[in-house]
Amino acid sequence: MNQPFIIPTITTNENGISIFSTIDFSVEQRGGLFLTEQIGSKNFRIRKSDVGYTTDFHLAGDATFIIIQKGSLKIELQNGDFKIFNPGDCFIAKDNLPEDIPFDKAIHGHKASVIGNESLQAIHIKLNL
Repeated sequence: MNQPFIIPTITTNENGISIFSTIDFSVEQRGGLFLTEQIGSKNFRIRKSDVGYTTDFHLAGDATFIIIQKGSLKIELQNGDFKIFNPGDCFIAKDNLPEDIPFDKAIHGHKASVIGNESLQAIHIKLNL
């Protein structure tokens, strides 16, 4: 139980290309609970998207912790790598570019698609990372 929470993450490499990685959040035992330290957040939103909804390639901007409540979301990178997130899954999207590098949708970012036969419901929490 005293293992860290390992959260899938979309981030950028040294060339500004979006990649999958993970962030480990260590936990401490407090009574019968295992908790991370507080993680600062700015706000949250509840999202709904219809079956078949797909975005263009984009960047996350602010780091966002996304919790899938209903439906399935496919996140695809420019190189064709993808992950599918189902109800109960979570991930952090935090791919971003330095201000001096202009966004090019042909090489930067990730895209999201609602797949399967159920609409998507998710919670987006903007983080202070």
